[in-house]
Amino acid sequence: MPVPEKLFPERLRRYRETTFNTRPGSALRSAEQAIQFVKRRGYILFWPNKGLDFPSLWCAVAGDRLVSDNHDDPAHKTWRWKDDMLGKNRWYYAKIIRQRSTIISLEMLPFFYALSPNYGSPEEDYLIAYQDGLLSNEEKIVYETILKNGPLDTLTLRESAGLAASESSSRFNRALNLLQRDFRILPVGVSDRGAWHYAFIYEASHRQFPGLVTQAKTISDDVARKQILKAYLLALGVASIKQMHKFFQWSDYSIRQTLQGLIDEMFVAPTASPTQSGEEWFTITGLE
Repeated sequence: MPVPEKLFPERLRRYRETTFNTRPGSALRSAEQAIQFVKRRGYILFWPNKGLDFPSLWCAVAGDRLVSDNHDDPAHKTWRWKDDMLGKNRWYYAKIIRQRSTIISLEMLPFFYALSPNYGSPEEDYLIAYQDGLLSNEEKIVYETILKNGPLDTLTLRESAGLAASESSSRFNRALNLLQRDFRILPVGVSDRGAWHYAFIYEASHRQFPGLVTQAKTISDDVARKQILKAYLLALGVASIKQMHKFFQWSDYSIRQTLQGLIDEMFVAPTASPTQSGEEWFTITGLE
């Protein structure tokens, strides 16, 4: 994070050591501690991702270092925690932010769901999206297969959806990712099927979290974006509009409108750009 560090390097470093949970001696040691960390942050990434500065479960356990290729690295217990939590509704895990593995707290989940293309009846909304050209044929088939048969492991799902041929591989995987991104499906368990004896089991999100539709129903897009962006800024302390757009992929108008609301609340304030790039930076109140 070379650019924001130029603003107030030591203060920002200490701040992010706290919000990213990377201070020496602070490593998470149990799945329960991980759940509490996600609850504090609202949402995190599972792995650190290049170009997306944000807290991750890996760094909260391993510290500020790259993911190890060594399968014996003790920090890989994060993988076990994630698998053990599938289907237990202690958090929401799926490929959400930029289609990367994301963990969302139960408290923050309704705000994310309120921004999804699920409006009233998930078992009807997808048909409208398909008719409007917003849902691919593969997404429709995969989703309908889960709706009809209930939770299915990846291999069975692919076979049942008629996408088992090798030439269908990329289209099937893309459908899985987009259905997760849009909060239509999520992993709820692990099967020992396949060459690696490891395959996710997928279920429809609204069936796994039956109260979610009702919880999100009364949340407006503006309120949802404000809560989600506030958690993002609390995690980073300082961020630019360019970073926000890259992370959320919201429209420029939506980002600026949401930021203005946070400025009006005196939660965040514009910060002079540390470069000549013309980027607009914002700092949470009190960090300057």
